[in-house]
Amino acid sequence: MKVTQSVLSELDGKQVIEHRIINNAGMEVTCLNYGCTITRILVPDQNGKMENIVLGFDTVQEYQKHSPYFGAVIGRHAGRIKNGVFKIDGEEYCLAQNNLNNHLHGGINGFDKIIWDVSVIEDDESVSLNYCYLSNHLEEGYPGNVKLNVTYTVTNNNEISLIYEGESDQRTILNLTNHTYFNLSGELKRSVETHKLTLKSNEFLELDENLIPTGRAINVDETVFDFRNGRVIQDGITSIHSQNLLAGRGYDHPFLLQENNAEEIILEDNDSGRKLIIETNQPSVVLYSGTQLDNEFQIRGIQSRKYLGLCLETQGVPDAINHPQFPTTIVEKDKPYKSVTKWSFKTTN
Repeated sequence: MKVTQSVLSELDGKQVIEHRIINNAGMEVTCLNYGCTITRILVPDQNGKMENIVLGFDTVQEYQKHSPYFGAVIGRHAGRIKNGVFKIDGEEYCLAQNNLNNHLHGGINGFDKIIWDVSVIEDDESVSLNYCYLSNHLEEGYPGNVKLNVTYTVTNNNEISLIYEGESDQRTILNLTNHTYFNLSGELKRSVETHKLTLKSNEFLELDENLIPTGRAINVDETVFDFRNGRVIQDGITSIHSQNLLAGRGYDHPFLLQENNAEEIILEDNDSGRKLIIETNQPSVVLYSGTQLDNEFQIRGIQSRKYLGLCLETQGVPDAINHPQFPTTIVEKDKPYKSVTKWSFKTTN
């Protein structure tokens, strides 16, 4: 295992540090302490060719100007919160309204825009990047001082584990995820429309016109939301299902997972032979098919466009605080929060 460190720039008097990890199999992972952002993941195709399979930029300035959360940690609360308002113990908290009248992905200055403290942990079979941050009481409107640790570990087995930990000094909500956009074709040669996705999920959550869960879970039977036996993303793009049309002709939906830590999410690209297996301890995954990617910027020389990448955001349910029938995202005072996800990269042959 090899890890190198360099300083890319300085923001607000703090250094933006890039780490590049190369494992013994040649897999490369590059990350920034700006937003705990994963900027590159190079893995082999079925012929052994190493290529980048995530969307990202080469400069911090591009992330600041253009990034729709490429590769970043999302928090304090992933997804949308209706009207940016919630109550805990009868007290109302008003969050930043940065998505129409709603709150999205932690607010105007969410965790994706923070410069985190970072340290490196090395051993023979893995390298870990540990990111730390103290989110102060009422930051972006959230209650509680929350101590946070995000740890990315790259192994010689072409795996990346993502561990999010937090502890608050008062009752609050916390729901972290990573917003990496995957494209297994390699170097963005093709869109993700022909990618095949398999999910161990019997239900997805209905969205309202602002893409916020209505509170209703819908059975996937006989719909293009049934990924239990595998389905290409194109099916949702061409679908006339009202929920696909609402999401901009595609997907932007939470799926409730039936199993955890059991290869419950599998993404495959037939042409390259690449396969991504995701396992998590979280109750849901948000499938976002890149329907809101516009063509106003380039990604390493490739014009951005719809369906150029997709996200598989393992997390608690968006807006769960306003829907008591869903698994809670409330964190009790001085009780640890821990979310764990593992990405395993393989080939089909």
